[in-house]
Amino acid sequence: MPFVDSHCHLDDKQFSEDRDAVLARAYAAGLQYMLSIGTGDGPPDLEVAIRQAEMAPSVWATVGVHPNDAAKVTSRTFPHLQDLLSHPKVVAIGEIGLDYHWGVPAETQEPIFRQQLRMAAEAGVPVIIHTRDAWDDTLAILREEQSSSGSACIMHCFTGNARQAEECLELGCYLAFGGVTTFPKSGAVREAAQLTPLDRLLLETDSPYLAPVPHRGKRNEPSYLLPTAHVLAALRSEPLEVLEAQTTSNFERIFLNGKTGLPLAFQPLH
Repeated sequence: MPFVDSHCHLDDKQFSEDRDAVLARAYAAGLQYMLSIGTGDGPPDLEVAIRQAEMAPSVWATVGVHPNDAAKVTSRTFPHLQDLLSHPKVVAIGEIGLDYHWGVPAETQEPIFRQQLRMAAEAGVPVIIHTRDAWDDTLAILREEQSSSGSACIMHCFTGNARQAEECLELGCYLAFGGVTTFPKSGAVREAAQLTPLDRLLLETDSPYLAPVPHRGKRNEPSYLLPTAHVLAALRSEPLEVLEAQTTSNFERIFLNGKTGLPLAFQPLH
């Protein structure tokens, strides 16, 4: 069973010159699916990931407003977002959440976050959570809004510690681990990865960001998922094939809900 990159930004401008080659390398590396995250540069363009997914059968899409783009929301944003949820390649809302690092006021971000959580609950689709310098507030909102929603919740690019991982797991969240897991100073993240049950774990690249060792400092891409997978398998004392099979099964269960018929073959985006 091939691997899955559960979070990548295929629309990013860093892929403008060689997006087809990036996808070809991903398929050659053994990736079955990629989930393209649809936040882009924020409203009004919410279709950035859909454009990738429409042209590549093994690519799926999300739609959503990133917390750093909360101030761009207008009266048209949420009706448009609601319409996009009916697209056959859209499988989640994300990435959404809170980010206090860049100075966007919390009072601007919070209502946008809550509204998207409620929209996902009503539609019965998963949510993909971004949190930076905002753990306590993010978890508090998830306890209020998400715990009874019935929608799957994925903590994207998990960079917390063991205690925070346990709090997320108690809320029913899945934890997605990426290249940060391979960084020498990321012992706390590795500890969190060790305690995460296998059926609640996902792999991701967050490409073009956060390339794993030995590619650190370079542009990340989906084919670079494998170094992270090798580190996690060794860390957890699990055969790579077991990690591969379960994380792919987790992805299919969370996002695809029985959707089938996607060929494992390169198809150009142009």
